[in-house]
Parts: sequence; structure tokens; C-alpha cells
Amino acid sequence: MVGTQVSARELFRAAYENRYTWTKGFPGYSADVTYTRNGEVFSGQIEISAELKPSVSGVTDEEAQKAIHGQIFEIAIHRIRRSFEDTHGKNTFDYGKTLEDGSVEILMGGKAEGDRYQLRDNEVSLVHRHIHGVVVTINTFSSHNTGEGYLSHRYDSVYHDPTTGEQKGGRSVFEDEYEKVGDYFILSRRHIATEGDQPSTEEFRFSNIKLLG
Repeated sequence: MVGTQVSARELFRAAYENRYTWTKGFPGYSADVTYTRNGEVFSGQIEISAELKPSVSGVTDEEAQKAIHGQIFEIAIHRIRRSFEDTHGKNTFDYGKTLEDGSVEILMGGKAEGDRYQLRDNEVSLVHRHIHGVVVTINTFSSHNTGEGYLSHRYDSVYHDPTTGEQKGGRSVFEDEYEKVGDYFILSRRHIATEGDQPSTEEFRFSNIKLLG
């Protein structure tokens, strides 16, 4: 049993530190963006500064502008390099069950009470977190190995009410592709298919990616 060899905290730390993040010297970048929503196409420009602040220009449609800004904000948040202690220093970690595919469940306590994760091959394959008044569950099906950490390739997300357990909205399935620009891996395409009562398809394509400075 893996728990007899290494603590749940150390196993989780290894997977956490195996994520691909931008180094502290990241200069930021600009790109052209094409956003397609249910067949409707919007084009403009985006920038993520060295301070990881996102901005969108050239998109006049307010909903499209908001959707693009939301995605590049997510990109920046997930590429920020934070130490394990800064992010998880106030959490406790315990082993849960081991699944048939070899995934190991990690149960959180402390500040993250009620959250749980699954780890497989030194990667986080499932996230179940309470955040902003909802519970989000993200399953990762495949990943990119950059040689400097992994990036999720195909994954889904579902939201639930934390009290009733009722699903909020439809399940969304994501597919991400990356391009290496200089020393950095940068998202070049994200496709999102959302199921449910109001199914939708969205695609964000980023081209002409240039590092700033």
C-alpha cells in the first residue's frame, strides 16, 4: 500500500509540484483570439501582462468579450507558481481509497475540509473542491507532458450545490492544446462542449502569440 511508503501530504505535494507553471521571469504575452460560440465567430486581441493581468481588446460584443476575458483569467490563475506551503500549508491530508485504475484518493482536512483529490502517475486526475459557494468536480482524462511538468489535455467539469447535492448547469468537456513560445508553453486552443438543457459549443483559438518585452 502506497500509504506505508510515503505520507499522503508528500504524495500530494509531489503531484502539486509536477504541474506546469510559468517561472517568475515570465514576461507576459499577446495574441490574436478567435472565439466561436455555437457557430458565431468573434475576433480580437488578448494580453496577459508579466504581472499575469489579463486584458481583451477589439471585441465589441459584450458577452463574447466577457467569455474571452474569463478564459484568459483562468489561464493566468492556473499558470501562477505558488509554493506548496503557501497553497496547502493549512490543510491536512489523509489517504482514502485506491481505485481499480491505480488512482489514490487524498482526503483533505483543515482549511480545505471536505475537499478530495485523486492522484495517478504523479498527476492530479480528479479535483473535488468547495469554491465560491459551489462544489466543482473535475476529471482529467489525458495530459500533455512538457518535460517541465504536466498540463491537462482532456478533462470535464461539473458543478453541484454543496447543501443539496443538486447539479448546477450541464457537464462541460474541455480539450486544450498548447504551443511552445520561447521558453514557455502557452494555450493555443480550448474547445468546450457543454451538455444539458442548453447545450453549447465554444472554441477559443489563440494565434500570433508573442512574448512581451
